Amino acid sequence: MRISVNRLAFAGLLLTLCARVAVVYGGAQVTPPAPSTKPTAQQHLLTSDSGIVLNFIKADRTADFEAVIAKLKEALQKSSKPERRQQAESWKVYRSPEPGPAGSVLYVFTMNPAVKGVDYTVSTILAEAFPADAMALLKQYSEAYAAGYNFVNLTLIQDLSKP
Repeated sequence: MRISVNRLAFAGLLLTLCARVAVVYGGAQVTPPAPSTKPTAQQHLLTSDSGIVLNFIKADRTADFEAVIAKLKEALQKSSKPERRQQAESWKVYRSPEPGPAGSVLYVFTMNPAVKGVDYTVSTILAEAFPADAMALLKQYSEAYAAGYNFVNLTLIQDLSKP
């Protein structure tokens, strides 16, 4: 029970932090998704203990975004690659109840622990699992973004649950 309480506390802390970062910084540090429907060559690697991604989604496109996240879950869980199944075990998706910048909806990905050195690019994972549907999924995913996303590596500096 203690482990799940600690994980819940960690998730709550990250969600609160992310919401505050989104409000304070707005779109200042936001990376917009690729404008084309071609998968990006840029990899999103986590090289630290944990990571988060702040996703700023159009309020009227949340159903599209969540549909793509459901396909992402399926892709990770059904992958023949062990590193993809590891990603599925530690990757969580949260939705903030508070509105984001310019009326967007904030979705937060947490990866704790991170699978270090493995690509977290959503388009790459979807293309591996669903090659015939990859372009349509990427279009649906990228068009849901209001202001882009922030990809953040995190290094643990203090675990307050330990003496």
